[in-house]
Amino acid sequence: MNRSLIRTLGVSIAAAAILSGCETIRPALGMKPAAGTAAAPGTAPGKSAAGASPTAQPMPPILSAEQMGLKEGIELYNKGSFNDAIKRLAAPDVAAGSKAAQLQGLKYTAFSYCVTSRQTLCRQSFEKAFKLDPAFDLAPGEHGHPLWGPVFARAKKGAK
Repeated sequence: MNRSLIRTLGVSIAAAAILSGCETIRPALGMKPAAGTAAAPGTAPGKSAAGASPTAQPMPPILSAEQMGLKEGIELYNKGSFNDAIKRLAAPDVAAGSKAAQLQGLKYTAFSYCVTSRQTLCRQSFEKAFKLDPAFDLAPGEHGHPLWGPVFARAKKGAK
């Protein structure tokens, strides 16, 4: 063999030996990653190529401003902070968002108005929802609520 071929072969073997500890090169060489390491490219999230449990928790999905605003508004409603929920759900990121986000925001705004004894504003929120989507409806368990059920029924009747 000539010297240049031997030198190239030696450098290649040395590089492979050095990189064999690198987790990104192991799958490329057909080697299994060491136990407890991150998943190799192409494997299912939350699993390593060897099927071991993940060492890190997966990142939660990133929410858009609209989704975050809607989530925050509903959380405020669920905590009983109805006035804060009304303000949050009226913010531009929700109120000018997608049709689905607007409908959810209007529904929880109406609920918030109803539970704080503001029936006219409750009805107006439902009416806005019907203008946005004439097929707007509540979930089956929401229809019979003693505070907003009758207000919703009147708004629906008026929307026809």
